[in-house]
Amino acid sequence: MKLYIKYMVSIRCKMVVKSELDRLGLHYGIVELGEVDIKEDISDEQRDLLRLALLRSGLELMDDKKAILIEKIKNVIVEMIHYHDEVGPLKVNFSDYLSEKLQHDYTYLATLFSEVTGITIEHYIISHKIERVKELLLYDELNLTEIAYKLNYSSVAHLSNQFKKVTGLTPTYFKQLKQYKRRISLENL
Repeated sequence: MKLYIKYMVSIRCKMVVKSELDRLGLHYGIVELGEVDIKEDISDEQRDLLRLALLRSGLELMDDKKAILIEKIKNVIVEMIHYHDEVGPLKVNFSDYLSEKLQHDYTYLATLFSEVTGITIEHYIISHKIERVKELLLYDELNLTEIAYKLNYSSVAHLSNQFKKVTGLTPTYFKQLKQYKRRISLENL
């Protein structure tokens, strides 16, 4: 039996889910991308207990098939953009990757996503890529050229234009602003 849980991408979320499943004495296999594979049927009472335990941790047990698919799309995108470091630069065609990973036609996924969320998959991807750029700028381990390569931008100019369009700031100004705020905070200690 598969259960679907909203916003379960991080290691902490996986640990919370595993802990609650263990506490309820439920046997499980895979705990990945918002999915938990339970090895036995669970009672309505167990499902309700799990639902309440997850809610206390900010997670949600999901039943609606469309909502589940939307969460899967979001989780695949977040995993690709934020957790792909192990496989090197992000060199994938998002539409092909989503279709393959979720076993649905991309047009169907894109239409459903837009109808339910009010934004396109592309906009969601861009938002997450920009958030990832911000993280990488703050870590200060990579320069803009390396970040552009890592996130599969065609050029630094393309990254910079998209960054400014989304945030209203250039990447360089964003980095300077954060360093300035950090210095002010340190001076107030």
